[in-house]
Amino acid sequence: MKQRTIARAVESVGIGLHKGKPVKLRLEPMEAGSGVIFYRQDMGVTIPLSPEYVVDTQMATVIGRDGANVSTIEHFLSALYAYGIDNLRVVLDDGEMPIMDGSAASFCMMLDEAGVVEQPAGKEILRIKKPVKVAQGEKYVSLSPSENAEFDFTIHFDHPVIARQHRRFTFSKRGFLEEIARARTFGFLKEVQYLRSRNLALGGSLENAVVLDDTKVLNPEGLRFEDEFVRHKILDAMGDMKLLGRPILGRYEAFAGSHDLNHKLTRALLADPEAYEVVTLAVSESVAFAQSFA
Repeated sequence: MKQRTIARAVESVGIGLHKGKPVKLRLEPMEAGSGVIFYRQDMGVTIPLSPEYVVDTQMATVIGRDGANVSTIEHFLSALYAYGIDNLRVVLDDGEMPIMDGSAASFCMMLDEAGVVEQPAGKEILRIKKPVKVAQGEKYVSLSPSENAEFDFTIHFDHPVIARQHRRFTFSKRGFLEEIARARTFGFLKEVQYLRSRNLALGGSLENAVVLDDTKVLNPEGLRFEDEFVRHKILDAMGDMKLLGRPILGRYEAFAGSHDLNHKLTRALLADPEAYEVVTLAVSESVAFAQSFA
């Protein structure tokens, strides 16, 4: 299996979730071994995709360097994970990824428009060798050895529409497009009102998030899936794990996980050389794994 980039550059414009301003996004192919990098065109700053450049995880995953930040990258990164993109330049003219419809679907369409091509270098993956877990009270996220790339997530909210939801997703690109990519981010009306009082979530609307009051979903069209909430949490987790720079061969499990716990998990994994190994996959060794990206 080989590394991948896009065949040609593509552009789009969308609204930033917090500032509520238009953001221009351009995706450009990069050479093998380049990794994924973000470029703040308005500031002339390049930010490599890596856990060491994560600067905030309170409401989204935010990377930054030399005073330049890029916020809410996780939905976009989940699409890169699913399409197996290893090398890419992400050019922005502001500090937020466009929120699009609150899911990864629009980013998947951009990648389809750009086309995906294989490169000469072999693809590297992170094979999990022993369990790593990060907990905060009863909340936890973990990685453990597995012959598949699996994401197992449980959430529990004191809300009649959400309550307790659980989903196990064995990764494949096709499965991601069918089961995960369209699941939207969600929030509660009282939280949105508070954020807007702080000049945040100014771009948020029923067009790009599932919004709930104390008893019901406010979006006129309702939910895309009965368990859309936990599906979106898997989407977020995939995006946060993409910060490791390589696909994971192992099992991710979470109960009430968050961007903050996911970030701490990636740091904990990388801090323990015995917990993982970087494997370069030759075509003859990776037929099953390659099929998951087909």
